[in-house]
Amino acid sequence: MATAPSSHTPLPQLSAPVAQWVDSVAALTRPDSIHWCDGSTAEMAALRDLLLGRQELQALDPATYPDCYLARSHPSDVARVEHLTFICTPEQEDAGPNNHWMAPAEAHAKMDALFAGCMQGRTLYVVPYCMGPIDSPYSRCGVEITDSAYVVLNMGIMTRMGRAALERIGREGSFVRGLHSVGELDPNRRFIMHFPEELSIKSFGSGYGGNALLGKKCHALRIASYQARTEGWLAEHMLIVGLKNPQGETHYVACAFPSACGKTNLAMLIPPDTMPGWEVFTVGDDIAWLHPGPDGRLWAINPESGYFGVAPGTGPKTNRNAYDMIRKDTLFTNVALTADNQPWWEGIGSGAPAIDWLGRPFDKANGPAAHPNSRFTVSAVHNPSYTTEAENPRGVPISALVFGGRRRELAPLVYQARDWAHGVLMGASVASETTAAATGAVGVVRRDPMAMKPFCGYNFADYWQHWLNVGAKLAHPPGIFHVNWFRQGADGKFLWPGFGDNLRVLAWILDRCAGRAQAQDTPIGFLPSPSDLDTSGLDIDAATLAEILSVKPEAWRQEVADIRSYLGEYGARTPQALLAEVATVEQRLG
Repeated sequence: MATAPSSHTPLPQLSAPVAQWVDSVAALTRPDSIHWCDGSTAEMAALRDLLLGRQELQALDPATYPDCYLARSHPSDVARVEHLTFICTPEQEDAGPNNHWMAPAEAHAKMDALFAGCMQGRTLYVVPYCMGPIDSPYSRCGVEITDSAYVVLNMGIMTRMGRAALERIGREGSFVRGLHSVGELDPNRRFIMHFPEELSIKSFGSGYGGNALLGKKCHALRIASYQARTEGWLAEHMLIVGLKNPQGETHYVACAFPSACGKTNLAMLIPPDTMPGWEVFTVGDDIAWLHPGPDGRLWAINPESGYFGVAPGTGPKTNRNAYDMIRKDTLFTNVALTADNQPWWEGIGSGAPAIDWLGRPFDKANGPAAHPNSRFTVSAVHNPSYTTEAENPRGVPISALVFGGRRRELAPLVYQARDWAHGVLMGASVASETTAAATGAVGVVRRDPMAMKPFCGYNFADYWQHWLNVGAKLAHPPGIFHVNWFRQGADGKFLWPGFGDNLRVLAWILDRCAGRAQAQDTPIGFLPSPSDLDTSGLDIDAATLAEILSVKPEAWRQEVADIRSYLGEYGARTPQALLAEVATVEQRLG
């Protein structure tokens, strides 16, 4: 029988606070053994062998997918459980109406009762990790204790995990404490609790990534957003992409989009053939930590070192870089298999499923072959558009912040905020419309401020005020923009081609930030005229271009009324400066 790898290095002596915490957790959970993770290649190989021996991992075809593996999660454990995710602050108002709340004492008692004795017969893994480059002053460290070797493998890809992180914790003394157990995978005994003021997380009953990889959404957004507010920076659900123009200038943009709005595709954008000389570099696809720099600009790091991406829809036509990236050294979860043991999912563009995500012979009557939320975990260095700037301890300077949503008729292709406060309103009012496939009702508007609705670790009203405060510190703030790739015509077809051609919009954004591009002043902000966008080689007529750059006052008056109503849900904590921006837009609309 395969056994857990053993540590040959006395890691506990590197950090006494961590060792003391591990001892207290071990006394509660009563594991059979304790393994301190050092992050070595040998350790990761031993863990894979362990899971292969238990048949919890399956090796894929080594000729076409070398060093790739498939894991399957329990059918009841395939996605984030936002309704079971809580922010635990002494006062409910501090968590805000944007979060589920539980009093800290009640939450600790509930979770400790679940954790009591839960690791008997299991190994307790101590996973020290660093979110961000190991030597960056902007990075923050944590330790996850887990009884899942699958979690350790994922954390080894997604974070700077192991000895170097533990050494940094030993020097700094502070770290985020994350305690996790898969428990019995009972949906009725599944909770994810966050204690922002204690910098701690407790997660029980799930092995799924978003619930179990505590460095990701739990630490890097929910807890980090609280850390950022305390320390004067921003932890955001944003991609970071570098754009080098034909003149050799490189600028970095951070973008926030709700789900199904093309975030990963934009992070790995490939310039169209009609725009020669442009290059695109991926710094991050999901999370950005943004800090005011000594030069008065905003600087960003990607706290992650890998991608935990959705497989369905990833193919050579939709995202060539991602498709090429996951052909080696990748851990797949809940995808289907072909007859010759290759991974398969809807949208991959080739092959045919033989075994579905549950391990059954594929039958379309059972639904999709791959789970719609099936995933890949892969190191960022395998991305063809990877840049070593992702490891720069200083981060990268941000020229523009971009928000986006999916709106069929309302929002134009792109518009720019007049100033930082107007940009905060733009981000606070981000919304997307639902699709019939997802909800059974088309066009239902869902507000998702800064694309942070599931991830902000405190009251949104305080969060917006913090955005305003950070902007006040910046002598040279980035421009703030809103994009909408999803305007539709009367026939329901998209009016803008999207994908690589979105670079045309980003080019105008960068030229605006550099003071080179023209714009027309409208009630909602600055818009390009059709002639301001580079449409060379693009098959789009003048009428269509004019339509996607149009602002319809009557529709916008209703939108702003809806925004005012939404902000009103946060009561007296809503920043007056934000309400003043609403009034300004209302006045400009007439």
